Amino acid sequence: MDTTNCFHCGLNIKPAEEILFDNRNFCCNGCKTVYEIFNSNGLSSYYDLEKSPGATPLTNSNKYDFLDNEKIAERLLQFNEGQTQIVSLHIPHIHCSSCIWILENLRKLQPEITSSQVNFHEKTVRITFDSENISLREIVALLCKIGYEPYISLEQYDAQKKKLDKSLTYKLGVAFFCFGNIMLLSFPEYFEMKEFWLDQYRGFFRTLIFILSLPSFFYSASGYYVAAYKSLKAKMLSIEIPIALGIVIMFVRSVVDIVFNYGPGFFDSLTGLIFFMLLGRSFQVKTYRFLSFERDYKSYFPVAVTRIKNDGTEENIPIYEVTTGNRLLIRNQELIPADGILLSKSAAIDYSFVTGESVPVNKISGDKIFAGGRLNGVFIEMEALQSVSQSYLTQLWSNEVFEKKATRKFESITDNVSRYFTPLLLLIALAGFGYWIFYDTNTAFNVFTAVLIVACPCALALTAPFTLGNVLRIYGRAKFYLKNTTVIEQLSKIDTIVFDKTGTITSGKLSDIMYQGEPFSNTHLSWIKNIIKASNHPLSRMLYDELPFAKAMEVESFEEINGQGIKAQIEGNFIRIGSAKFVGKIEEKKLIQTAVYISINEVVFGKYIFHNEYRPGLSDLFARLQKDYTIKVLSGDNDGERIILEQLLPKESELVFNQTPEQKLEFIHKLQQKGHFVMMIGDGLNDAGALAQSNVGIAISENVNVFSPACDAILDASVLGKLDRYLHLSKKAILTIKMSFTLSLLYNLVGLTFALTGNLLPLVAAIIMPLSTITIISFVTLMSNFYAHGLKRNTTIKKYDIYHGLRKSGKVILNPQT
Repeated sequence: MDTTNCFHCGLNIKPAEEILFDNRNFCCNGCKTVYEIFNSNGLSSYYDLEKSPGATPLTNSNKYDFLDNEKIAERLLQFNEGQTQIVSLHIPHIHCSSCIWILENLRKLQPEITSSQVNFHEKTVRITFDSENISLREIVALLCKIGYEPYISLEQYDAQKKKLDKSLTYKLGVAFFCFGNIMLLSFPEYFEMKEFWLDQYRGFFRTLIFILSLPSFFYSASGYYVAAYKSLKAKMLSIEIPIALGIVIMFVRSVVDIVFNYGPGFFDSLTGLIFFMLLGRSFQVKTYRFLSFERDYKSYFPVAVTRIKNDGTEENIPIYEVTTGNRLLIRNQELIPADGILLSKSAAIDYSFVTGESVPVNKISGDKIFAGGRLNGVFIEMEALQSVSQSYLTQLWSNEVFEKKATRKFESITDNVSRYFTPLLLLIALAGFGYWIFYDTNTAFNVFTAVLIVACPCALALTAPFTLGNVLRIYGRAKFYLKNTTVIEQLSKIDTIVFDKTGTITSGKLSDIMYQGEPFSNTHLSWIKNIIKASNHPLSRMLYDELPFAKAMEVESFEEINGQGIKAQIEGNFIRIGSAKFVGKIEEKKLIQTAVYISINEVVFGKYIFHNEYRPGLSDLFARLQKDYTIKVLSGDNDGERIILEQLLPKESELVFNQTPEQKLEFIHKLQQKGHFVMMIGDGLNDAGALAQSNVGIAISENVNVFSPACDAILDASVLGKLDRYLHLSKKAILTIKMSFTLSLLYNLVGLTFALTGNLLPLVAAIIMPLSTITIISFVTLMSNFYAHGLKRNTTIKKYDIYHGLRKSGKVILNPQT
C-alpha cells in the first residue's frame, strides 16, 4: 500500500490522521500551522531548497516558561548590554540548507530579532534581539513553533565559556608559510646555477632562508622539544626524542654550512619535515565539535523546575535552588529533578534511562520517586526529599571510576616502537661517529649527522597520525564518532563485547504487540479501543495506537484503578482491561512478561503481550561477531524476554538481568581482572559507570546531538548493524601502520648502510627523508581508504522474526480477528 508523506516533515501519514490543506498533505495540525506561518510571511522558499526539511513542532507551550526568570535567562545569554541581548542556542534539527535559510531569516517572522547566524557544524544559531520588545522565552517559543526546538540543559547553564585551543592551527600555518617560501628561495640551489646575479645575491638569499626558518624551528616545532623534555624527565624513551634531536641536528648543521659557506644547508627539508608532522598531528587531534564525549547527568537535567509556593501560586526556579520540603509541579514528559514523595493520587514514571527497566513504574500517593525518571501522563505534585546534588542519580557520578578514566594511560603502537627505535638510533649514530673519528674528523661528523637525518623517525611518527586520522574521518562519515584516534587502537584489541539491552539492542519502546487468546470480533475491538481512549497509562496508549480504527462510541461507566486496570461498561457490556488477577485470570505458572488481559462479561478472552522492539539485523550481526568476540548482554530489566534473546544471540552468549548501574560496572571490572579487553555498548545514565570502566565505551544514540552518557565513541543507532565492520576496520588500520613501519624501517636500513660507510652526504640524506615521508603518507592514505570500502556496502537487513518459535507452538495469534 502506498504511503503519503507529510509535506512539511516527511513522516508517513496514517490515513485516519491525514490533513489536507492548500492541496498539500500534513501529518498533524502542528506541521500545517508551520506551513501557514512560512507561507503568510513570504518564506515559502523554505520548501524549495530541500524536500520536507521540517520537524513536527513542539505542542507543550509551557515547557520553557522558566526562561521568564531573569536569573536563569541571564546565565544563558552571551551578551547583555542595554536593550541588546545575544544568545546562542543549540538546535539538534539543523541538517540542511533549508534549516540555515529559515533560521537566518527569523527577523521576517519577528521584527524584534535583529539578526541570526547559523553555525552548521556545531548546530547552533546565534540570535541578537531587542530585549525591550521580545524576551528570550518568546524567541524559544517561536523556534519551537516552527519545529526548531532548542536543546537547553543544566550542562549549558553551568558551563563556563571555553576558548578553543587553536595553537596547532597557528603552528601549522607558520610552518607552511616558512616551508613554501624557503622552497621557492632554494630553487636555484637545486640546479647549482652559476649566473653572475645569483652568485652575487647568494649570501642574501641564504640569510633570508635562515631568517624564515627561525619561526618554524622555534615556534612550530616547540611541541616536540617540550614532549622530548618531559619524556627524558619521566625517564621514558618516546618517539619525540629522536624527532627533536633530528630537527636540532639538522638546524645546527644547516647554520654551520651557511656560516662557513659549505653549502645552502637543509632548511627546506627541515621546515618541510615540521610542516608534514604538524599536518599529521592535526589529523590525529580531529574532533567532532558538535558532539560531547564527556557528558554527565547535567546534560540530561533541565535548567529549571516549577515550584508551588505556600499560597498555591507557581514560580519557575533554577534547579539548584530546589531544597528539601519544596513542593514541585512536574508535567507530562518532564524529568523528576530530585528524590521525593509523590503527593498526587498516582503516576506512571519511566525509569528506562536510569535503571534500564523498560516498563513504566506505577506509583501511588506517598510512594518515593527518584530523580531522573520521566513522567508519563497527567501532571503530578511531589515533595522534594533532597536537593539535586544529593539525589540518587547524582550519586552515580561519585564513583571513582570516572576519575580513573580521565587519567588512564593507553600505550600506543608508536610508543611501543619508539621504546626500541630511539636507543638503537642513538647507538648507531654514536658508533658511526666513534669509528670514523679515528680516520677523518669531517667524515665522522658527516656520518653522525647523516645517520640522525636519514634515520630521523619522522616517517614512523607520521604513520600512526595519518592512518588513524584518516580512519577517524572515515568512521565519522559512516556515523561512528570517536573521541580521539587512541580509541581506534583500543578497538583493535577488543575480545569481549558487552551489550546493554534496553535502548541498545532494543529501541527502548514496547512497540511489538501480539495477541494470545480467543479471537475478537470487530465490535469487540471497537469497545476496547473506545474504553482505553480515556486512559493515560502508557500501555493503554500503545495498545490504542495498535488497534484498528473504530468509530466513536459512548462509554457508559469508566473507572481506572491504579496498578490494576480499567473496568468499564459500553453498550450494556461489562469489560475489564488490566492485570491477570484484575480480570480474574489464574495463570498456571507465573510468567514474567508485560501483558494486558481482556475480559468481556466476566469471560477472559486473552491477553496482549508487549515486547521490546529489537533493532533490525541483530541476529545477523551477532552471528558475525561471535566468530571473533565473546558476547554478553546486561540488562536492568527483568528476564521476561530471555527466550527471545536466546533465539537472537549465539548459544555461548551470557545473559544477565536485573542489574543495577553499580552491578554493571562491577561486571565489567571482573571481566577485565580475568584479562579480557572489554567494549561496553550502552545508551542510558544507568550505563555510564560501565562505559567509563570498560576499555572502550560506546554510547548508542537515536540522535547524536542530544543526550548520551560519557563515552569513548558515539554510534548512530541506525548503523548498529555495521558494528563488526567498524571493528574489522580498526584491525586493518593497525595492520596498515605495521606495514608502513616495515616500509619506513627498510628506508632507514638502506639509508643507514650508505650513511655509515660515509657514502651518503647530509644533502642527499635531507632529500631522501622528505621523499620517504611523502611515500609513507601516500601509502597509509591509500591503504586505509581501500580497507574502508567495506563500510560503504549495504547489508541486507531483515527484521528478525522474534516470534518464530512461539508461532510454531500454535499458541500465538498476531491478528486478533483471525
